[in-house]
Amino acid sequence: MGRGKYVGTIIIFLFITWISGWTFASGQVIPPSDTAKRFIGTWQLISISSAGQKDPNRGSHPAGLIYYDATGHMAVQIMPDRLRPKYAGTEPTPEEAKAAITGYTAYFGTYTINEEARTVTHHRTGNINPGGLGDFVRRYEFAPGDRLILRPLESMNELTWERIK
Repeated sequence: MGRGKYVGTIIIFLFITWISGWTFASGQVIPPSDTAKRFIGTWQLISISSAGQKDPNRGSHPAGLIYYDATGHMAVQIMPDRLRPKYAGTEPTPEEAKAAITGYTAYFGTYTINEEARTVTHHRTGNINPGGLGDFVRRYEFAPGDRLILRPLESMNELTWERIK
């Protein structure tokens, strides 16, 4: 087999392995657990509360999406439904910039699941909040109606997501 065909075969093998979401451990291919498979997909935000109260910076019904893929990557965006004024010019004033991002969440990275502790850790590598990088651990619960409830360990927040089909 020529070098070009060999390289092509390796590339095809790696691509198939990548899209399957499987990982290598000790030379073996290990499929994701049933719990990990349940996370995979796109979820829309249904509700957010903190100790049963709505966050005034987000409004009554914020909109959001969270995405988990089979390769261990994730991304989330939550936009407040409160009025956010448009910029008067091409660049926002400090007040306009503050109003635009207050209550807005956006980050991405990878994730890992600890089934024993029933937690998912978001390993944030990019964030609209410059100080919000690193690990963010949340307790998880799957609820009827193809819903996922996430509760950050360090707060009284509860975010309910519903799978987009």
